[in-house]
Amino acid sequence: MDEARAREILAAAGLPVAEARLLALGENAVFAVGGLAVKVGRDAELFERAEREVALAGWLAEAEVPAVRAAEEKPLLVEGHPVTFWHRLPDAVRPAEPCDLAPLLRRIHALPEPTGFTLPRRELLGGVERWLRLAGDAIDPADAAFLRERRDAFAPAAAALTPRLAPGPIHGDALPRNVHVGPDGPVLVDLETFSSDLREHDLVVLALSRDRYGLDPAAYEAFTEAYGWDVREWEGCAVLRGARETASCAWVAQHAPANPKALAEFERRVASLRDGDPEVRWYPF
Repeated sequence: MDEARAREILAAAGLPVAEARLLALGENAVFAVGGLAVKVGRDAELFERAEREVALAGWLAEAEVPAVRAAEEKPLLVEGHPVTFWHRLPDAVRPAEPCDLAPLLRRIHALPEPTGFTLPRRELLGGVERWLRLAGDAIDPADAAFLRERRDAFAPAAAALTPRLAPGPIHGDALPRNVHVGPDGPVLVDLETFSSDLREHDLVVLALSRDRYGLDPAAYEAFTEAYGWDVREWEGCAVLRGARETASCAWVAQHAPANPKALAEFERRVASLRDGDPEVRWYPF
């Protein structure tokens, strides 16, 4: 799904396309339309997740966790694409930092399971097949086979881990980019990957960012200090990291057919995994 197709979906949903401003394009196309943020999902497979995301927003509101709030109680399915509506947040007062994320994670990690709906397990590797399928012939079949092999090795290893923290609700993609710092403080955004699983999933994300994506070690230390624990002390960290690296490679692959930069980044990531080099710099995409 490119921007043009996403705009066709907006029009089919009865929204003023001329006023829509693209904010992000990934698994969803996100547009600013008046006082709303409208998310258009890539395909119908994401409709159930969209339903859960809207329910999650209501649950977090009841728990008084600062997070995005849904403007409509149910998503729409428009020409095979889920469409959800959100209240737009005030302009950011500054970029979010890792230390802004830590207190929000502590609040989420203190929550019991929700009532009224069930959070799924964090299927970190669950999207690999779909992303590789979307990549199609744009990527080397040997690279796709390599990632499938990694997936099949890491999935049972992750399932067998003994956690240090009590399992329960997690964000699932705990990065500063999913925090918006407005006039009233940090707010969580992007609820799509909320799950019920090992809390360590949320902490491995920034440990990987430190090693792969150039996160300042001092910023990482501020995060661990604010959270109260460094996940790298846990013996299962390497397993969750390996699973996440596998998923991150496959996620980039889906953009390869339309974007040469995505293909180059995919190839960089796969090569570093083949070489067993844990410090080759990866670039956000």
